[in-house]
Amino acid sequence: MEKQSTNGRTKKGTGAYSNITVKKETATRFRSYSKKFGKSHSEVLDGMVQYFKENNLDPFGEGTKIILDGIKKLERQMMKKFERLIAIIKDMEKTSIRPTYEMVLILFEAYVKDGKRPRREPVQIQEERKDFLKPRNTVPKVEHDRILLEFKEYKKHCNEILINVENVEPMMGKPYLKINMGIGDFEGLKHQLK
Repeated sequence: MEKQSTNGRTKKGTGAYSNITVKKETATRFRSYSKKFGKSHSEVLDGMVQYFKENNLDPFGEGTKIILDGIKKLERQMMKKFERLIAIIKDMEKTSIRPTYEMVLILFEAYVKDGKRPRREPVQIQEERKDFLKPRNTVPKVEHDRILLEFKEYKKHCNEILINVENVEPMMGKPYLKINMGIGDFEGLKHQLK
């Protein structure tokens, strides 16, 4: 802090001051504005000038133009990003959701028209697995790898369940299969399949 000389004495902790003449209404508005910050009038005025300088703002019209231009630029960028998201969603709907929905609908209609339960044929895991491993043009490599990993985890989980299956032949009634599984494991499986 600068020392200010008053009548031959120096006063510590005070800076040099200068008077500025402003209208009474402006001074009243500035005082009430300064009270919001709990700082001296000099500190508030200095902060305001510094803010205008750092942000290259002109308080007489150009400053608001710069801010509005910045907002419009951000708005244009956001709209472009929204348009990209919409395009991605439409592409997903066209390439994966819609065809899957229509296949399920065709299968359901065939089942309803037939009126009888379809005969279950034995599952040929080896053939399905080979088909599953073929690269497809519609699935990106990252997605393909993720699906393979999920399939391996699912297969492993199914094998763990199959190991715990035992054949029960009661004295009366038909034989049935029993899965030895804890209640917590069963609840977890139910939650997973939802």
